[in-house]
Amino acid sequence: MKDLTLRIDLKIYEYSELSDADRKLMDAAREATNRSYAPYSHFSVGAAARLADGTIVTGTNQENAAYPSGLCAERTTLFYANSQYPNQAVETLAIAARNERGFLDDPIPPCGACRQVMLETEKRFKHPMRILLYGEKGIYEVKGVGALLPLSFDADSMK
Repeated sequence: MKDLTLRIDLKIYEYSELSDADRKLMDAAREATNRSYAPYSHFSVGAAARLADGTIVTGTNQENAAYPSGLCAERTTLFYANSQYPNQAVETLAIAARNERGFLDDPIPPCGACRQVMLETEKRFKHPMRILLYGEKGIYEVKGVGALLPLSFDADSMK
């Protein structure tokens, strides 16, 4: 038997330590939470993607009484970006979440389905996607989806 240790490297920033471009992107993700449709969970998530040409697109979680017919903010954002800007890689994806009391102290990670879509977006453009996860106590920076989805399944897995 052999052990395998997987390690995730991330940086933790204060909001003020972000670049102007990253603050603008994070602000767009935070603002997007106001457009979330979350009447059941009262958990609003916003995402903002900065594309290779500098365009910023946003999305929010959209719930539905016929669960699981809703969609997460990350997938809403990436599907919109990929359909409206099919030739633009996603450089950075920022994600923010709040509940009825406000923004969360600690960042939330994307769900498994969103991680898989994020991986497919990276593979599609052959370009790593930087991820910023917002928390009031700090912002996590992850350099690529592989850190969030180790031992991932993609098209190469089927060969």
